[in-house]
Amino acid sequence: MLYVSLLLVTLLAACTSAPHLPLPRPSTIETPASAGHQSNAPGAFSPALPSALVYGKKTTGRRDFANAKKVLPSVFAGMEEDFYCGCRYTGNTVNFGSCGYQPRKNAARASRIEWEHVVPAWSLGHQRKCWQDGGRKNCTQTDNAFKTAEGDLVNLVPAVGEVNGDRSNFPYAVWTSRPTPMYGACQTVIDFKGKRAQPRAEVRGRAARISLYMQQTYNLRVSKQDKQLMCAWAKAYPVDRWERRRDTQIVRLQGKGNTLVSSPASLKRICG
Repeated sequence: MLYVSLLLVTLLAACTSAPHLPLPRPSTIETPASAGHQSNAPGAFSPALPSALVYGKKTTGRRDFANAKKVLPSVFAGMEEDFYCGCRYTGNTVNFGSCGYQPRKNAARASRIEWEHVVPAWSLGHQRKCWQDGGRKNCTQTDNAFKTAEGDLVNLVPAVGEVNGDRSNFPYAVWTSRPTPMYGACQTVIDFKGKRAQPRAEVRGRAARISLYMQQTYNLRVSKQDKQLMCAWAKAYPVDRWERRRDTQIVRLQGKGNTLVSSPASLKRICG
Protein backbone atom coordinates (compact mmCIF):
# COMPACT_ATOMS: atom_id res chain seq x y z
CA MET A 1 0.00 0.00 0.00
CA LEU A 2 2.80 2.41 0.80
CA TYR A 3 4.38 1.79 -2.63
CA VAL A 4 1.06 2.41 -4.42
CA SER A 5 0.48 5.64 -2.49
CA LEU A 6 3.93 6.95 -3.35
CA LEU A 7 3.39 6.09 -7.00
CA LEU A 8 0.08 7.96 -7.14
CA VAL A 9 1.64 11.04 -5.53
CA THR A 10 4.46 10.99 -8.08
CA LEU A 11 2.07 10.73 -11.03
CA LEU A 12 -0.13 13.57 -9.76
CA ALA A 13 2.90 15.80 -9.28
CA ALA A 14 4.03 15.11 -12.81
CA CYS A 15 0.63 16.09 -14.23
CA THR A 16 0.42 19.38 -12.33
CA SER A 17 3.97 20.49 -12.94
CA ALA A 18 4.61 19.19 -16.45
CA PRO A 19 7.80 20.49 -18.07
CA HIS A 20 7.98 22.21 -21.40
CA LEU A 21 6.76 19.56 -23.84
CA PRO A 22 6.71 21.07 -27.32
CA LEU A 23 4.62 20.17 -30.31
CA PRO A 24 6.45 18.36 -33.10
CA ARG A 25 9.00 20.14 -35.23
CA PRO A 26 8.37 17.91 -38.24
CA SER A 27 10.78 17.31 -41.07
CA THR A 28 8.21 16.29 -43.64
CA ILE A 29 4.59 15.76 -44.45
CA GLU A 30 3.12 13.05 -46.59
CA THR A 31 3.16 14.01 -50.23
CA PRO A 32 0.41 13.03 -52.69
CA ALA A 33 2.05 10.65 -55.14
CA SER A 34 0.85 12.56 -58.17
CA ALA A 35 1.66 16.05 -56.86
CA GLY A 36 5.06 16.17 -58.53
CA HIS A 37 6.95 17.29 -55.43
CA GLN A 38 9.41 15.28 -53.41
CA SER A 39 9.47 15.07 -49.66
CA ASN A 40 12.82 15.99 -48.18
CA ALA A 41 12.85 13.11 -45.72
CA PRO A 42 11.84 9.46 -46.03
CA GLY A 43 8.28 8.50 -45.23
CA ALA A 44 5.23 6.83 -46.71
CA PHE A 45 3.23 8.87 -49.19
CA SER A 46 -0.49 9.10 -48.62
CA PRO A 47 -2.72 8.08 -51.54
CA ALA A 48 -5.69 9.50 -49.62
CA LEU A 49 -4.53 13.08 -50.19
CA PRO A 50 -5.53 14.58 -53.58
CA SER A 51 -3.14 16.14 -56.06
CA ALA A 52 -5.74 18.74 -57.10
CA LEU A 53 -7.08 21.41 -54.75
CA VAL A 54 -10.57 22.94 -54.97
CA TYR A 55 -11.42 26.63 -54.96
CA GLY A 56 -15.19 27.19 -54.82
CA LYS A 57 -16.92 28.06 -51.57
CA LYS A 58 -19.47 25.29 -52.06
CA THR A 59 -17.15 22.69 -53.58
CA THR A 60 -16.14 19.74 -51.44
CA GLY A 61 -12.43 19.03 -51.27
CA ARG A 62 -9.11 20.20 -49.89
CA ARG A 63 -8.03 23.80 -50.32
CA ASP A 64 -4.92 25.91 -50.02
CA PHE A 65 -4.80 28.40 -47.14
CA ALA A 66 -6.06 31.36 -49.19
CA ASN A 67 -9.17 29.46 -50.22
CA ALA A 68 -9.59 27.81 -46.84
CA LYS A 69 -9.99 31.27 -45.30
CA LYS A 70 -12.93 31.93 -47.62
CA VAL A 71 -14.96 29.03 -46.22
CA LEU A 72 -13.87 29.14 -42.57
CA PRO A 73 -16.59 31.65 -41.60
CA SER A 74 -19.18 29.05 -42.62
CA VAL A 75 -17.34 26.34 -40.67
CA PHE A 76 -17.75 28.42 -37.51
CA ALA A 77 -21.20 29.85 -38.27
CA GLY A 78 -23.10 29.96 -35.00
CA MET A 79 -19.88 29.23 -33.10
CA GLU A 80 -18.18 32.60 -33.37
CA GLU A 81 -15.84 32.27 -30.41
CA ASP A 82 -12.09 32.84 -30.35
CA PHE A 83 -10.05 29.72 -29.60
CA TYR A 84 -7.59 31.06 -27.03
CA CYS A 85 -9.68 33.42 -24.94
CA GLY A 86 -13.31 32.56 -25.60
CA CYS A 87 -14.06 36.01 -27.04
CA ARG A 88 -17.15 36.42 -29.17
CA TYR A 89 -16.69 38.04 -32.56
CA THR A 90 -18.78 39.40 -35.43
CA GLY A 91 -17.30 39.27 -38.90
CA ASN A 92 -13.66 39.69 -37.99
CA THR A 93 -14.22 42.12 -35.09
CA VAL A 94 -13.52 40.89 -31.56
CA ASN A 95 -15.89 41.77 -28.72
CA PHE A 96 -13.52 42.46 -25.82
CA GLY A 97 -16.38 42.77 -23.32
CA SER A 98 -17.59 39.23 -24.03
CA CYS A 99 -14.43 37.71 -22.55
CA GLY A 100 -12.82 40.44 -20.46
CA TYR A 101 -9.97 40.80 -22.94
CA GLN A 102 -7.41 43.56 -22.46
CA PRO A 103 -4.77 44.11 -25.16
CA ARG A 104 -1.26 43.38 -23.99
CA LYS A 105 0.47 45.65 -26.47
CA ASN A 106 -1.20 45.73 -29.89
CA ALA A 107 -4.80 46.92 -29.56
CA ALA A 108 -5.30 47.20 -33.31
CA ARG A 109 -4.33 43.58 -33.95
CA ALA A 110 -6.19 42.43 -30.85
CA SER A 111 -9.42 43.86 -32.23
CA ARG A 112 -9.53 41.49 -35.21
CA ILE A 113 -9.93 37.75 -35.67
CA GLU A 114 -7.21 35.85 -37.53
CA TRP A 115 -7.10 32.22 -38.66
CA GLU A 116 -4.64 30.36 -36.50
CA HIS A 117 -2.82 27.12 -37.38
CA VAL A 118 -2.95 24.90 -34.30
CA VAL A 119 0.08 23.04 -35.67
CA PRO A 120 2.05 26.04 -37.02
CA ALA A 121 2.78 26.38 -40.72
CA TRP A 122 6.46 26.56 -39.74
CA SER A 123 6.16 23.10 -38.20
CA LEU A 124 4.61 21.77 -41.40
CA GLY A 125 7.18 23.15 -43.77
CA HIS A 126 10.39 24.57 -42.37
CA GLN A 127 12.49 21.54 -43.30
CA ARG A 128 10.95 21.04 -46.72
CA LYS A 129 13.09 21.96 -49.70
CA CYS A 130 10.64 24.64 -50.81
CA TRP A 131 10.98 26.39 -47.42
CA GLN A 132 14.76 26.18 -47.48
CA ASP A 133 14.76 27.65 -50.99
CA GLY A 134 12.43 30.55 -50.27
CA GLY A 135 10.49 30.24 -47.04
CA ARG A 136 6.77 29.83 -46.54
CA LYS A 137 5.93 31.99 -49.54
CA ASN A 138 7.82 29.67 -51.85
CA CYS A 139 6.13 26.59 -50.37
CA THR A 140 2.74 28.21 -50.83
CA GLN A 141 3.52 28.85 -54.47
CA THR A 142 5.28 25.63 -55.46
CA ASP A 143 4.58 22.69 -53.13
CA ASN A 144 1.16 21.02 -53.39
CA ALA A 145 1.81 18.84 -50.36
CA PHE A 146 2.54 21.87 -48.20
CA LYS A 147 -0.46 23.74 -49.59
CA THR A 148 -2.72 20.81 -48.72
CA ALA A 149 -1.47 20.74 -45.13
CA GLU A 150 -1.47 24.53 -44.72
CA GLY A 151 -5.10 24.74 -45.85
CA ASP A 152 -6.45 21.76 -43.91
CA LEU A 153 -9.63 23.03 -42.25
CA VAL A 154 -9.15 20.76 -39.25
CA ASN A 155 -6.00 22.67 -38.27
CA LEU A 156 -7.50 26.17 -38.50
CA VAL A 157 -9.31 28.03 -35.71
CA PRO A 158 -10.33 31.67 -35.09
CA ALA A 159 -8.01 33.54 -32.73
CA VAL A 160 -7.63 37.06 -31.38
CA GLY A 161 -4.98 38.54 -33.68
CA GLU A 162 -2.71 39.70 -30.88
CA VAL A 163 -2.63 36.26 -29.24
CA ASN A 164 -2.11 34.61 -32.62
CA GLY A 165 0.88 36.88 -33.22
CA ASP A 166 2.29 36.32 -29.73
CA ARG A 167 1.97 32.55 -30.01
CA SER A 168 3.97 32.68 -33.29
CA ASN A 169 5.25 29.15 -33.98
CA PHE A 170 5.78 28.32 -30.30
CA PRO A 171 4.84 24.79 -29.28
CA TYR A 172 2.13 24.14 -26.74
CA ALA A 173 3.14 23.26 -23.21
CA VAL A 174 1.80 23.44 -19.66
CA TRP A 175 3.88 24.84 -16.82
CA THR A 176 1.48 26.41 -14.33
CA SER A 177 -2.00 25.78 -12.96
CA ARG A 178 -2.35 29.47 -12.05
CA PRO A 179 -1.19 31.51 -15.03
CA THR A 180 -0.45 35.19 -14.50
CA PRO A 181 -2.93 36.96 -16.80
CA MET A 182 -1.47 38.60 -19.90
CA TYR A 183 -4.65 39.59 -21.73
CA GLY A 184 -7.11 40.60 -19.07
CA ALA A 185 -9.36 37.66 -18.14
CA CYS A 186 -7.96 35.44 -20.90
CA GLN A 187 -6.41 32.28 -19.44
CA THR A 188 -4.04 31.53 -22.35
CA VAL A 189 -0.47 32.67 -21.64
CA ILE A 190 2.74 32.91 -23.64
CA ASP A 191 6.27 32.37 -22.35
CA PHE A 192 8.35 34.49 -24.73
CA LYS A 193 11.65 33.61 -23.08
CA GLY A 194 10.94 29.88 -23.09
CA LYS A 195 9.24 30.06 -26.51
CA ARG A 196 6.15 28.14 -25.49
CA ALA A 197 2.40 28.71 -25.26
CA GLN A 198 -0.04 27.38 -22.68
CA PRO A 199 -3.62 27.34 -24.03
CA ARG A 200 -6.56 27.71 -21.68
CA ALA A 201 -7.81 24.44 -20.24
CA GLU A 202 -11.09 24.56 -22.17
CA VAL A 203 -9.36 24.02 -25.51
CA ARG A 204 -6.49 21.68 -24.61
CA GLY A 205 -8.42 18.59 -25.66
CA ARG A 206 -9.40 20.24 -28.95
CA ALA A 207 -5.82 21.33 -29.59
CA ALA A 208 -4.54 17.84 -28.80
CA ARG A 209 -6.96 16.06 -31.14
CA ILE A 210 -6.13 18.51 -33.92
CA SER A 211 -2.40 18.02 -33.33
CA LEU A 212 -2.67 14.24 -33.31
CA TYR A 213 -4.77 14.36 -36.48
CA MET A 214 -2.15 16.45 -38.25
CA GLN A 215 0.64 14.15 -37.10
CA GLN A 216 -1.18 11.10 -38.44
CA THR A 217 -2.51 12.63 -41.66
CA TYR A 218 0.77 14.22 -42.76
CA ASN A 219 3.20 11.72 -41.29
CA LEU A 220 4.75 14.31 -38.99
CA ARG A 221 7.67 13.21 -36.87
CA VAL A 222 7.01 13.64 -33.19
CA SER A 223 8.99 12.79 -30.07
CA LYS A 224 7.71 10.43 -27.42
CA GLN A 225 7.27 13.31 -24.96
CA ASP A 226 5.35 15.44 -27.46
CA LYS A 227 2.97 12.58 -28.19
CA GLN A 228 2.50 11.83 -24.50
CA LEU A 229 1.39 15.39 -23.77
CA MET A 230 -1.11 15.49 -26.65
CA CYS A 231 -2.45 12.05 -25.74
CA ALA A 232 -2.79 13.10 -22.09
CA TRP A 233 -4.76 16.21 -23.06
CA ALA A 234 -6.93 14.28 -25.52
CA LYS A 235 -7.84 11.80 -22.79
CA ALA A 236 -8.27 14.34 -19.99
CA TYR A 237 -10.54 16.64 -22.01
CA PRO A 238 -13.13 14.58 -23.96
CA VAL A 239 -14.72 15.55 -27.28
CA ASP A 240 -17.32 18.26 -26.77
CA ARG A 241 -20.33 19.59 -28.66
CA TRP A 242 -18.31 22.41 -30.27
CA GLU A 243 -15.90 19.90 -31.80
CA ARG A 244 -18.64 17.66 -33.15
CA ARG A 245 -20.50 20.54 -34.74
CA ARG A 246 -17.32 21.96 -36.25
CA ASP A 247 -16.30 18.55 -37.59
CA THR A 248 -19.66 18.12 -39.33
CA GLN A 249 -19.14 21.43 -41.11
CA ILE A 250 -15.59 20.48 -42.09
CA VAL A 251 -16.72 17.16 -43.57
CA ARG A 252 -19.29 19.01 -45.67
CA LEU A 253 -16.65 21.33 -47.11
CA GLN A 254 -13.53 19.16 -47.13
CA GLY A 255 -14.91 15.66 -47.51
CA LYS A 256 -13.13 14.37 -44.43
CA GLY A 257 -12.81 15.69 -40.90
CA ASN A 258 -11.04 14.53 -37.77
CA THR A 259 -11.74 10.88 -36.92
CA LEU A 260 -10.56 11.55 -33.38
CA VAL A 261 -13.68 13.71 -33.05
CA SER A 262 -16.18 11.61 -35.02
CA SER A 263 -14.88 8.33 -33.56
CA PRO A 264 -13.31 9.08 -30.15
CA ALA A 265 -12.47 5.40 -29.68
CA SER A 266 -9.86 5.77 -32.42
CA LEU A 267 -7.70 7.61 -29.88
CA LYS A 268 -6.71 4.21 -28.49
CA ARG A 269 -5.17 3.27 -31.82
CA ILE A 270 -2.85 6.27 -31.66
CA CYS A 271 -2.28 6.68 -27.94
CA GLY A 272 -2.92 3.22 -26.56
